[in-house]
Amino acid sequence: MQKRKVLTGSAIALFAAIVLLFVYWSGAQTPVYANNTITNDAMSLNQATETLRNLNDAYAAIASTVKPAVVTVSTERVMSFDGSPFGNNPLFDFFNFGQNGQVPAPQPQQYHQRGLGSGIIMSPDGLILTNNHVIDGADSIYVRTYDGHRYNAEIKGADPQTDVAVLKIDAENLTAIAVGNSDDLRTGDIVLAVGSPMSENLAYSVTQGIVSATGRSSMGIEDYEDFIQTDAAINPGNSGGPLVNINGELVGINTAIVSRSGGFQGIGFAVPSNLAVNEMNSLVTSGKVVRGWLGVSIQNLDEPMATAMGLDATRGALIGDVLDDSPASKAGLQAGDLVTSMNGHEIKSSAELRNRVASTPPETDVHLTILRDGSEKSITVTLGELPEKFAMASPNGTVEDELGFRVSNMTGDLAKQFGIPADLQGVVVTAENPQSHAAQAGLKEGDLIVGVDRHEVDNVNDFSHVVGGKKPGDTTLLRVRRGDSGFFLAFQV
Repeated sequence: MQKRKVLTGSAIALFAAIVLLFVYWSGAQTPVYANNTITNDAMSLNQATETLRNLNDAYAAIASTVKPAVVTVSTERVMSFDGSPFGNNPLFDFFNFGQNGQVPAPQPQQYHQRGLGSGIIMSPDGLILTNNHVIDGADSIYVRTYDGHRYNAEIKGADPQTDVAVLKIDAENLTAIAVGNSDDLRTGDIVLAVGSPMSENLAYSVTQGIVSATGRSSMGIEDYEDFIQTDAAINPGNSGGPLVNINGELVGINTAIVSRSGGFQGIGFAVPSNLAVNEMNSLVTSGKVVRGWLGVSIQNLDEPMATAMGLDATRGALIGDVLDDSPASKAGLQAGDLVTSMNGHEIKSSAELRNRVASTPPETDVHLTILRDGSEKSITVTLGELPEKFAMASPNGTVEDELGFRVSNMTGDLAKQFGIPADLQGVVVTAENPQSHAAQAGLKEGDLIVGVDRHEVDNVNDFSHVVGGKKPGDTTLLRVRRGDSGFFLAFQV
């Protein structure tokens, strides 16, 4: 038995050796790992292709879903001129063109100025959201739907301060867009823009990009700015069209571009859907935009001011003044408080606080987190309705961009920084554009403005109320204190 076991073991060993030689010889002819590599590469390629196919199908599905809810907005405006090829040129009279020594009277002429934009169907019965600048000044407006039908449109309401307008057409069973939450947008999110760039022949063009940034303000485009920035291609004619997320939901209204050439350069702006829908509802129900009101003047922090106040960062909105009997006054807010959040949303700038307050309905309780004397406090304020006299003015708005300088209320810190007697009232020039007309007329940072156009100015609200109606070309007269002397200076806006 022992011998048979030995012989059996030897046979097994010999058989194993033969198998190993065969495997080695087979491997030398066709390496096993080569087949595995080819198989793995093929699998990776198939997976990648499937991923791209799914992405491609997703884009196509989004476009197919959104386009029926988009319209082309066409406008027409009748313009008149006197018919003279020379206009009011006095040389025309001097050379006495005409017969029998008589100058022929120019015949009034008219021409039709046409405009093009886009719009978004918000309800099956024909409410359409677009930009105010698309329809502003139009004598007639019509829209063309995705199925080719043309409708006359009437303006239900418009708000130039946010560039939002609402149209109404007489139609039923339209495809309305799904509305998303623009507050959920993140930088890097994929978005698609739909509209009619350049001409009606290019209607329903779809472009794709990402959210480049959110909360863009102080762009000098509108009074209330909280733009979504995107690199999705937006061109003239796209205005009023939708910016949608990957769910095909409306998250913005394409409004403006930044361009040196007049065409697409990768920087487009859209009004957030949350803001636009609130404006639409207010315009439809009230005939106007009803905005929330806090009753404070606010400003951004710069580094010297933050250092003087013992703060580590320049984020937040600094309260420069609190109006008497305002919601802020009743809640206990004070000049010098730094607002850092509202209802849990971080406040990075004065523009952000202003926009959030304005877009919140009156009589709403809002919860503010503030820094006061280095300590954090929570204050609840019941917002009021923005009074009409404050509707056009903003301490950091486009009016002051036109003037070429910014002002702030007098504070102890500013008085100390610029050597201004603390008992004086007025507004302090805290920033200026050296190329502005005001600077060229002699205005400097640190000057105390105590009067505008012969109106006394005690605070930013007074200043904003006086300059709120200024237009390019208007002359502005300032009464200024600098050191121990006072003087006047005038300049054109």
